[in-house]
Amino acid sequence: MNWDATDNLIIELIKKNENISNFEISTILDIPEDEIVQRIGKISDTRSKILIVDDEIDTLLPLQRSLEVEDYIVVGASNGKEALIKAITDIPDLILLDLMMPEMDGYEVCAKLKTDELTKNIPVIMLTAKDTVREKVKGLDIGADDYVTKPFHLIELKARIKSVLRRSKNQ
Repeated sequence: MNWDATDNLIIELIKKNENISNFEISTILDIPEDEIVQRIGKISDTRSKILIVDDEIDTLLPLQRSLEVEDYIVVGASNGKEALIKAITDIPDLILLDLMMPEMDGYEVCAKLKTDELTKNIPVIMLTAKDTVREKVKGLDIGADDYVTKPFHLIELKARIKSVLRRSKNQ
């Protein structure tokens, strides 16, 4: 979980006085109290966040629900441009990225993610119907951490997600 400077100030205030109220933090930092509550909730939430990027709602929604049941925070994006924005604003712990999308395909999205200082270390699992060895190698060469072809077995995808997250946390 990534925090900004304000989150770090909140943490420091709480470390100095663990009984400090949200109102007192709000007053000290001159931030609305409801924003303090939201930030503390975000800081306290240790679940992994997954960004699913797929233009097909029939894939996106069931996968999102299935991962939420596993206690992941799931954010969705329906195209590459939206994915790049959400990767920066939501800072996911992992991205599941479809290859075949309008405007910007998954290869281009992955390449941009891996060259941006803010997103280069976010692991990417390509999730696509393209199943040739050449396509898989291309995805891995661009920087994907894993490559899963559709149709996929949900239990295998979940195992791969856990494995990639475990590796990324150990780095």
